[in-house]
Amino acid sequence: MKASLSRRVVAEFVGTGFLVAAVVGSGIMAERLSGGNAALALLANTIPTGATLVALIFAFEAVSGAHFNPVVSFADALEHGLPYREAFAYATAQL
Repeated sequence: MKASLSRRVVAEFVGTGFLVAAVVGSGIMAERLSGGNAALALLANTIPTGATLVALIFAFEAVSGAHFNPVVSFADALEHGLPYREAFAYATAQL
């Protein structure tokens, strides 16, 4: 059974918020801990970001599809997987 639109939109909003927090937080901590080494900072940012994204996909895929990005939502609509009205609602929650 498919979750209601409001539940799916809330899942996209929460998932996108967690993803943004992970990207920003890991970027700040990577910059502080890298000692000016750009390669180390990039590595220290990408690993937690990727791990967070995987965890969020596992957590929200069953509810909303775990798009977390307006481009992904509209691409799904173009492929006739998601109605445009719902894609617009997803995109609004993701911004």
